[in-house]
Amino acid sequence: MKELSRDEDRTRVSKRGNNRKKILMDLAEKEGTPIFVVDHEKIRKNYLEFKERLPNVQIYYAVKANSNPEIVRTLFKMGCSFDVASMPEFMIVHENIKDMPDKERQDWIWDKIIYANTIKPIETLIALDKYNPLVTFDNNEELKKIKKYAPHAGLVLRVQVPNTGSVVELSSKFGANPGEAADLIVIAFDMGLIVEGLSFHVGSQCTNFENYIQALQLSVNIIREVETRTGRKIEILDIGGGFPVKYHPQVKSFKTLAVKLNKEINRLFNNDMQILAEPGRFLIANACTLVAKVIGKSYRDGKPCYYINDGVYHTYSGQVFDHCTYPVLSFKGGETEISAVFGPTCDAFDTITLSAELPMLEINDLVYSENIGAYSHASSTYFNGFPPAKVVHINE
Repeated sequence: MKELSRDEDRTRVSKRGNNRKKILMDLAEKEGTPIFVVDHEKIRKNYLEFKERLPNVQIYYAVKANSNPEIVRTLFKMGCSFDVASMPEFMIVHENIKDMPDKERQDWIWDKIIYANTIKPIETLIALDKYNPLVTFDNNEELKKIKKYAPHAGLVLRVQVPNTGSVVELSSKFGANPGEAADLIVIAFDMGLIVEGLSFHVGSQCTNFENYIQALQLSVNIIREVETRTGRKIEILDIGGGFPVKYHPQVKSFKTLAVKLNKEINRLFNNDMQILAEPGRFLIANACTLVAKVIGKSYRDGKPCYYINDGVYHTYSGQVFDHCTYPVLSFKGGETEISAVFGPTCDAFDTITLSAELPMLEINDLVYSENIGAYSHASSTYFNGFPPAKVVHINE
């Protein structure tokens, strides 16, 4: 095969980018705007990369990252398992298996779903009891509820671990103190419940890989203490999510993290330990693109201001809830200048950016934002009566 020169390679990349832009523009013309474009081929590639880098880790997609049923269906077909945090999320997954025979469906749920919200309403526990998935807990009061309303569930204790350097910190809200973890597991056993595993979460979009190393060491210490005190084996370790997406070049690669994780897991655990993970962002973030339209234009404070038909109450909600920044890009070329971009609602909070690098745009021109698949459309509202962006699927 002929080796490409650097110039030829750049030309090929440029052509791919231009083809992609044309696809997005054609979709916007056909479907209207705003549209949230989901590339299922990219989802499949992300799933396969995760499996290649961490071959001994079972993938449980975190449905909360983007609960679109078509996304769940694509991952289901790939053989994915699922992390759910509510009964509606559970039922989205359940929709894919509703036609299975009862015994087969029960076995699938037992093996393929973890209800990873440590706090569950009583009504949810009652509903879950007939399915018997894995469920997480992190305190004694939750154990009492589980004992009364879902005694057949398999339990996984979530442990509080360092979240330093993660974009979204979770340990202030979830996780048992490591010093109390073994005691909670012993209490659960004494109540006649079955504790199958331990879990942790280092925080969303983790940029400090030492969080994982510390969490794995904490976990093995707890597991050994429980086995010494009770003679029972803990057979599952759920290493949670937080796997990084390269939103910008400074983010360390998943490849680097995977090398560290494989080395540490192999050092600390025997082959009979089942390792689970809950990637959400990693599987979906870079698989989705938003296309919106300029609906208004003005000059304020010496710079052009563009009003588009999506904003922070809709797909750009990730800028608020997920602490992400999604650059607003133009399909047009030309000299750029610093510009402000606002969403369509009457709230001044609906400000996407005050520093976009954009060429001169006109009413009805299209703009787009990439890597916007995680914790974005999932949090859209109907504020001011504006509906969420229309979801469009490609490469299904």
